[in-house]
Amino acid sequence: MWCRSFLQQAVRRMSTGRKAGILFDVDGVLLRGGSVIPAAQRALQKLVDQNNNFLFPVVFVTNAGSCQRHHKAQQLSRLLEVQISPEQVVLSYSPLHMMKSFHDKCVLVSGQGPVTSIAHILGFQNVVTVEQLSEQHPLLDMVDHNRRPSTPPSPLKSLPQIEAIILFGEPVRWETNLQLLMDVLLTNGRPSSAYDTQLSSQVPVLACNMDLLWMAEAPSPRFGHGMFLLCLESVYKKLTGRELQYEALLGKPGLLTYQYAEQVLRLQNHRCKLSTVYAVGDNLMTDIYGANLYNRYLAQQHAAMTGGAKMVAQATGTPVTVAEEESVSATQCQSILVCTGVYNPRVEQNRSVTEMVFHGHRDLVLDPDLVEPSHVVEDVEAAVDLMLQQESSHT
Repeated sequence: MWCRSFLQQAVRRMSTGRKAGILFDVDGVLLRGGSVIPAAQRALQKLVDQNNNFLFPVVFVTNAGSCQRHHKAQQLSRLLEVQISPEQVVLSYSPLHMMKSFHDKCVLVSGQGPVTSIAHILGFQNVVTVEQLSEQHPLLDMVDHNRRPSTPPSPLKSLPQIEAIILFGEPVRWETNLQLLMDVLLTNGRPSSAYDTQLSSQVPVLACNMDLLWMAEAPSPRFGHGMFLLCLESVYKKLTGRELQYEALLGKPGLLTYQYAEQVLRLQNHRCKLSTVYAVGDNLMTDIYGANLYNRYLAQQHAAMTGGAKMVAQATGTPVTVAEEESVSATQCQSILVCTGVYNPRVEQNRSVTEMVFHGHRDLVLDPDLVEPSHVVEDVEAAVDLMLQQESSHT
């Protein structure tokens, strides 16, 4: 076991620009729902000095998308007993602020929490919620008999044409969201019109959080936003015969989220280059897949980079140009799998990759190399011990 004084001395011997950064998943690594995993507080205490300042750049990367990041930072600070700033939190929707070409379009938002406020903070100017759309067009939402209008609706102020859809996270009324999203998709953003299943183009869809499952207090994983996306894709294909297309898939394991998270790490490091990013997670299909995909991408970028703007591939393979100051810099990303969340070693260790049921998104491919973690440890404290041992050996 490493004592804090020894580790702090080792860290101080490093160069002024620290060479390592850490990306922590939250659910299943640090928390189970609202409960703290016991190893989490011990792990984070090993990463702070006597003034409660982190010894390394640390970012908490979660696929949650139903709250603002300052609220998530407050929650983590309270539960983990370490001061965490909003600038250390990356939520599934965080990279949307880079997608400025959509900021002036009328966007329909789906999810829970203050989605309108979140959208405005990200830069979107003209935001319509599913609830507002349902209020404007009360005859569209007909599944719940108790909510059907008893009298003909009176005319309301007309909403503008929907030009894009943002799926922040799993909604509460799935039937309402599935129905109204389909109404928008099959009418080119004019849900008061009749369906046209032969539309030559599709309203752009930006989806945050592809998690099929996530770990809370229940003994088994719970449905995530990826399950809702699966339903939406299935309904769209059933009605049109075509695959639903995404303009962007955000959140882990998408590359854009890791590129954005590394940018946040580098800001903490006074913009100095990082050598290694350690990504700690509990989900093979999300955390490990994403970290390994990012590690592969880093290797390709460093091999091919010639300067200027870079192309950052999203989970769909669609490239997005980002400015040089936002581009990647780390040499490698090491994935560390913990056994306190979705991953169950008793089940998975005796299962080969060919026997594995792929829980990743439809637009991802099960690549054996991408679900093979760099390290497997018991919990997040063991992950921090491993990282500190590796980094101290480099001094």
